[in-house]
Amino acid sequence: MRDLDIGEVARRAGVAASTLRYYEEKRLIAPIGRRGLRRLYDPGVLERLALVALGRAAGFSLDEIARMFAPDGRLRIDRVMLMTRADALDRTIRRLGALRDGLRHAAVCRAPSHMECPTFRRILGAAASGAIGARRKKGARRLPKR
Repeated sequence: MRDLDIGEVARRAGVAASTLRYYEEKRLIAPIGRRGLRRLYDPGVLERLALVALGRAAGFSLDEIARMFAPDGRLRIDRVMLMTRADALDRTIRRLGALRDGLRHAAVCRAPSHMECPTFRRILGAAASGAIGARRKKGARRLPKR
């Protein structure tokens, strides 16, 4: 396969050219040369970008992803780090599942008002304590059982 210019890589990877330049700054990818003013990349960059996308989807920072590559470009993924991330995802899934179940209950609850529904009140308490939301703080209560 022939070398790819930055526009072709951006199109195939589904990212902006500015993202590719930023990934270069972060040392996630590197061009192999230029054609005029346009950067050229080895076709293997697409697989590397797929690995970056997978890492981002799993919640790793770009710096963490960069450490997953050896200086020669080979993968050197820390398996303990992967297990730690998987455990964190399990906790998030459990928390979101409990929130989903509580909201579904509140949607069909026969209580005269949501404020009279014990399940809805527990959800409110969990939200107030920080147990549900974007990120739970250390020491914050978990969503109570129904």
